[in-house]
Amino acid sequence: MIDMSGNSLTQLYADLDVENHAREGVVIDIRNNNGGFVNTYAIDVFARRPYLNMAPRGRANAPARTLLGQRALELPTVLVVNQHSLSDAEDFTEGYRALKLGTVIGEPTAGWIIYTGGERLIDGSVLRLPRVRITDHEGKDMERHPRPVDVLSIRTPGEDAAGVDTQLQKAVAELLKSLPASSSPGTRAAR
Repeated sequence: MIDMSGNSLTQLYADLDVENHAREGVVIDIRNNNGGFVNTYAIDVFARRPYLNMAPRGRANAPARTLLGQRALELPTVLVVNQHSLSDAEDFTEGYRALKLGTVIGEPTAGWIIYTGGERLIDGSVLRLPRVRITDHEGKDMERHPRPVDVLSIRTPGEDAAGVDTQLQKAVAELLKSLPASSSPGTRAAR
């Protein structure tokens, strides 16, 4: 997800509907995500767990939530973050960790999470002021406290030019470890 906007949430839903339900696991990449306001909706998609399947007459068995139109991935995931994952991306990371949805890979986030609002000044310029303090589920302040990772992976200079992404490679390797050994390699993981 490039950010935590309504458009990115809509894209997440489309991506899950179109290609990822056919996979056995998904890498969630929120590196360089500068935040927004939809983390709770996005995390909900990954937090929902399967509890029953449905098989309409003459059709294949499928997860009930999906058949009934509810957004739920119901697959193993890993999360990739970096020091440029900001604001609502940090809320998402905290939710992912607190709900134990999978492994967090990459670099700790920025620690830049606080909700602000704009106040227009006499000259027409806008001053951003803090409005809401954010704490984790234990009540610890999140501002200036980066969200940690489970597996540290730092990209080295020149990786982009060489077409290499060590963080993504590490994320795929971690995801593959969590999948059943009987999985077929062609459908195992998607980003």
